[in-house]
Amino acid sequence: MAAKFLRDERPHDLIVESKSTAVDAVTEMDRGAEDRLVEVLLGARPTDGFLGEEGGERFGTSGVRWVVDPLDGTVNYLYGIPMWAVSVAAEVEGESVIGIVMVPEFNEAYVAIKGGGSWLIRHALSEPSWAEQLHVRECRDLTTALTATGFGYSGERRKEQAQVILAIANQVRDFRRMGCATVDFCWLARGRLDAYYEHGLQRWDVAAGYLIAREAGAIVTGLWAESPHEEIMVAAVPQIAIALRASLREAQN
Repeated sequence: MAAKFLRDERPHDLIVESKSTAVDAVTEMDRGAEDRLVEVLLGARPTDGFLGEEGGERFGTSGVRWVVDPLDGTVNYLYGIPMWAVSVAAEVEGESVIGIVMVPEFNEAYVAIKGGGSWLIRHALSEPSWAEQLHVRECRDLTTALTATGFGYSGERRKEQAQVILAIANQVRDFRRMGCATVDFCWLARGRLDAYYEHGLQRWDVAAGYLIAREAGAIVTGLWAESPHEEIMVAAVPQIAIALRASLREAQN
């Protein structure tokens, strides 16, 4: 419902506001998509909790909390770049057990169940659709790793992030910057990337995507600890995960 709303009902005169900085955009469509997700999820499960990027937190009693980014990649969406997604995760005791990322412009969905693997659903918004299980690719040396990252909305934060790129630029194959964290996780899961790291992601950016990547075989942690919800998140195929974390730690010093 939210994915089709965003894809099919985007107005020509889209109203844009700012959040944390002048370039941190939010639109009427972000809020409209989240309203639809609240209606569906809490309509079916009214005792669950809910954490959404646009609507704050609602506490529940069931032990399940839905963590939602109704429009990840808002700036891409604003400019007509098709790299944007809807992200929904179900958490139990703070850990994601279901992750769903819908990429409407590509008519694809990514689904993971804790302990049950990750799957790509092709033609997810049309018929017929079909699924294929996802597995990360092999990459045995950090120097051959295609690595994704992202940038914050603060100019000072971007300068710091650029310094990290400079520090590890000669240690990886190349960089990609999609502007949509959830797609970065999914592309790692399906073998289009070898690694992905980013500073300053929020819980709704990570909750579904990290489970999709992890269930496909990726190692997903923080830079200094094991939680992917740490300030700096690091995800990579197993063979290079330790080396990437070491390089990024050194770059922070």
